[in-house]
Amino acid sequence: MTATPRTRTRRRDTPPPRTGDSEAEVLRGFLDYLRASIAGKVEGAPGPEARAAGVPSGTNLLGLLHHLTFVERATFLGDRVTDWPSTFHAAPEDGVAEVVDRYRKAVAEANAVLDGCADLGAPLPRTRPGKPSPSVRWALTHLIEETGRHAGHADILRELIDGSTGR
Repeated sequence: MTATPRTRTRRRDTPPPRTGDSEAEVLRGFLDYLRASIAGKVEGAPGPEARAAGVPSGTNLLGLLHHLTFVERATFLGDRVTDWPSTFHAAPEDGVAEVVDRYRKAVAEANAVLDGCADLGAPLPRTRPGKPSPSVRWALTHLIEETGRHAGHADILRELIDGSTGR
């Protein structure tokens, strides 16, 4: 996949967030920053190109956000995922707008759970029979790492699609 000869869209980079001083405010601020970054990278991407593999591994822009929807739901809401590799592939009928909307809804539901978590060392209040919940701190840190890694992938894939850069 190569960049098309279209005019490149250059957005200004958004600097890291200035959050409150507490550990929870810093972790949630950075996670929300990364969530907005990747949703913004996918939003408005041309449908066929967003679904096309940008690298030999098959990674594509739409699949990254589809996967992160499952990660959010599994981590914060306790949804069970039995086939993680399949989460990297959006359904053929799913358009860019639908995948972005589903991701944002999962983020809103996850944030509603986090709003009730005052102690970062406590387990997440989710139900998954037979599997202990991770601490809120661990879950936030994991999602920062996972979302940040895939946001980096999305930066590259979106630039390859239409030259769009910036956060």
